[in-house]
Amino acid sequence: MENYDFDKIVDRTQSNDVKHGALKEKFGRDDLLPLWVADMDFETPSFITQALEKRLAHSLFGYTCLPKEFWPTIIKWIDDHHQWKVKQDWLAFIPGIVKGIGLVVNFFVKPDEKVIIQPPVYHPFRLTPLGNGREVAYNPLILNDNGSYSMNFDNLEKVASDPKCRLLILSNPHNPAGIVWSEETLRRLAEICFRRHILVISDEIHCDMTLFGHKHIPFASVSKEAADCSITFQAPSKTFNIAGIVSSYCIIPNEKIRLPFFKWLEANELDSPHLFAPIATIAAYSQGEQWRRSMLSYIEKNILFVEEFCRQNIPSIKPLRPEASFLVWLDCRGLGLAHDDLIDLFVNKAHLALNDGAMFGEEGSGFMRLNVASPLSVIRRGMEQLKDAVSC
Repeated sequence: MENYDFDKIVDRTQSNDVKHGALKEKFGRDDLLPLWVADMDFETPSFITQALEKRLAHSLFGYTCLPKEFWPTIIKWIDDHHQWKVKQDWLAFIPGIVKGIGLVVNFFVKPDEKVIIQPPVYHPFRLTPLGNGREVAYNPLILNDNGSYSMNFDNLEKVASDPKCRLLILSNPHNPAGIVWSEETLRRLAEICFRRHILVISDEIHCDMTLFGHKHIPFASVSKEAADCSITFQAPSKTFNIAGIVSSYCIIPNEKIRLPFFKWLEANELDSPHLFAPIATIAAYSQGEQWRRSMLSYIEKNILFVEEFCRQNIPSIKPLRPEASFLVWLDCRGLGLAHDDLIDLFVNKAHLALNDGAMFGEEGSGFMRLNVASPLSVIRRGMEQLKDAVSC
């Protein structure tokens, strides 16, 4: 079994990565330890790099057909990992998850109609519909006493009773907080949305990164109602650290939704991947299982370190253990700081760049999102800086 070095420090300077390159713009200073953008500081696995290098060695980059093994490789991966038997004609490439949300909003939601989101949630769920001139309706999650979250179905029934609500964007697993939604929760959501004729986008980009024994359940797999009212988005990009190689795809079982949407994608050539996306995807899904398991094991250790460090040194900050992905939701309300003061603590005193919880909706105020997909030495350094800042 090959050993992978997740302790290796990778110098990302001059790579134009957002995590470092956008610090000044986003935080007002660039002398921060970046633990924010949701990509990993681990090297992209060598089998992906080698597959790309092999193609690059053939120095002619003209129009290219999809490799014949592209869709079968994706179908096998989904079946092996999620026991969901997807048919090839259900699948189409999309040019990114957020772009996919924009495409669905523009195709299925009229300008005077509404999109439902469940904050605190990934901010493009709000910004993309708003930027496309659609109104956003809110069904905030319930924050439980133990720090976890639940869907508020009583409120959803009220929100969904508005006939202008035509689309709900589901984060599955949920970002932030890393919630792996249960089958019961997904079934109930499907029943409401199907009954109200509301289309569901299930963003499942974190689905292959479940932690601590949790198991992802694809939304469309839980019932006929879910399959009939949903569009699922998946990609290897988060799991294999290839966000810069756009390799997303959508899955639509219901042909009444699928056929007109796929026809529109094809007419605009939005379903045509660039040259390197299929190569990276095939390499990831055909050779990546050992690397994936090793990476997730390392992430779990980093999460446990953050939990123990906070318990011993910063008990006023309480991490919510994620059930999926490498993003830790830090409950900082125990510090008793106003929003601006909390940001000042992290940025100007601790010299850390984390995602501000309020960007995920007002329900995220008092929280910060920490990316732990870095060598443990980097995470340790960040936590020490935070401890010192809190102690001052």
